[in-house]
Amino acid sequence: MRFRHRAAAGFATLLLPLAGLVGLASPAQAAANATASFTKTSDWGTGFGGQWTVKNTGTSAISSWTVEWDFPSGTSVTSAWDADVTNSGTHWTAKNKSYNGGIAPGASVSFGFNGAGPGSPSNCKLNGDSCDGTTVPGDAAPSAPGTPTASGITDTSVKIAWGAATDDKGVKNYDVLRDGKVVSTVTATSYTDTGLTAGTDYSYTVRARDTADQTGPVSGAVAVHTTGGGTTTPPTGDKVKLGYFTEWGIYGRNYNVKNLVTSGSAAKITHINYAFGNVTGGKCAIGDSYADYDKAFTADQSVSGTADTWDQPLRGNFNQLRQLKAKYPNIKVLWSFGGWTWSGGFGEAAKNPAAFAQSCYDLVEDPRWADVFDGIDIDWEYPNACGLSCDTSGAAAFKNLMAALRAKFGTGNLVTAATTADGSNGGKIEAADYAGAASSVDWYNVMTYDFFGAWDAKGPTAPHSPLTSYSGIPKDGFTTADAMAKFKAIGVPAKKLLIGIGFYGRGWTGVTQDAPGGTATGPAAGTYEQGIEDYKVLKTSCPATGTVAGTAYAHCGSNWWSYDTPATIASKMTWAKNQGLGGAFFWEFSGDTGNGELVSAISNNL
Repeated sequence: MRFRHRAAAGFATLLLPLAGLVGLASPAQAAANATASFTKTSDWGTGFGGQWTVKNTGTSAISSWTVEWDFPSGTSVTSAWDADVTNSGTHWTAKNKSYNGGIAPGASVSFGFNGAGPGSPSNCKLNGDSCDGTTVPGDAAPSAPGTPTASGITDTSVKIAWGAATDDKGVKNYDVLRDGKVVSTVTATSYTDTGLTAGTDYSYTVRARDTADQTGPVSGAVAVHTTGGGTTTPPTGDKVKLGYFTEWGIYGRNYNVKNLVTSGSAAKITHINYAFGNVTGGKCAIGDSYADYDKAFTADQSVSGTADTWDQPLRGNFNQLRQLKAKYPNIKVLWSFGGWTWSGGFGEAAKNPAAFAQSCYDLVEDPRWADVFDGIDIDWEYPNACGLSCDTSGAAAFKNLMAALRAKFGTGNLVTAATTADGSNGGKIEAADYAGAASSVDWYNVMTYDFFGAWDAKGPTAPHSPLTSYSGIPKDGFTTADAMAKFKAIGVPAKKLLIGIGFYGRGWTGVTQDAPGGTATGPAAGTYEQGIEDYKVLKTSCPATGTVAGTAYAHCGSNWWSYDTPATIASKMTWAKNQGLGGAFFWEFSGDTGNGELVSAISNNL
């Protein structure tokens, strides 16, 4: 089996401060014997670089420091260095690393981050006091209000209600924010917003203010789409809905191209990636010739209902895909090369990109099956980084390879790539020039799954496909949101990014704790591989018992699994639309139920 495996853990932390600082330091807000000041070091429109500087203004050494601030809704930290940065909603906290907590009198330390969105920090605190060196009142700031709910939606108005915040001295009032801007301040826990535009999307959050006039963190957001305007949902007709079909699935899994028809999935997708072709000797090569173009399918296995004959020009999966395209002419098929097992060949290919591209073109456009394929997909795990093996081709190798493929395949074919989703500081996204390669590809399949799994046999248990971060996540930056934010921050257009969904779960055994973060004794048993199981099996064998970070988890007996369900997929598709992503893809068809309920969840909500 050649499953997609994890976006391996264990990445170095970037320790170098930002170079080429631009902009002016804003007046700071910081503690009784220290100050903290913020500087915007760069700005690229959709994001920015920032730096905090903590200075010891007292007469004795400081042993540790914590900087806190608020961002407006829509602004966030996507990566950071020289500090451990976390958040609760729009409230952000940075704590010193082990090597830079101590600050001598008169000395200072700095840490930096990349941010997404247009906002600037406010309500700064340093070690609990104001960042400008004054002492704040003794009472704490109020808590975040409950996430608002929306009702009474019309063409021009909506009622927003929320759970009350708490404060040790009492809550005075609430700010209601529409799309990150305050539209009203009220004393009640509800507000009716008027004067809106019909058929328009809005986002509402709330924050509390206490009797000392301290504002607390912003609540979660509720999305509202006003009625009228010709439609009640945003148009999504051009979204990519892509699934991987594995050449080896026809063996032990007994999953044939015909199953795409009988499950109803073929009518709900736009693209198929056929996985995998090999990469060897610097060239594209056949993966499994018997499965690809030789196996004879019987009438009941065939899309057309006609049995293959011994003397027909083309058999195997390629002929079945040809029959599928005849039945569903809107479907485009790409041949995917590499994958976890065969990515070791890309290093040799990168030495002569033009020759590699020529070999791939000759194979994909072979006259025997040229009509089957509409382009090529490159699944390099991972350029200039480690997967099953470690690549040392250099940061430019991926860009050069994709440029050569585009030049050879031209504009009439699709050229795409599967990419890492490692959004951690110093992680795999930073190892290759994905931004430079973006101009050569139609889209990236961002593998936003396999973040965590039972290769860490003792745990902690964690969802393998978190949409967002959560308290206790084992590795910062290992989320869908972090990956997409980093790609967008380096200049990859959102419409060229596809969110990835795994049609399987990853699990541990020897687990007693229901919530994530429990210890384990090893991987749970799986049908084909330890620690992994199809959704169609887990749906009934270990039903979901909770959700975390936008995905589901299940604790049954001593086993603990995480996987996506139709409900969590629906939420992820809504998130993808709100982010302006180009669509979604999944790995892979055979993990779905016989009636294709996961494919339906993608199609219906995208």
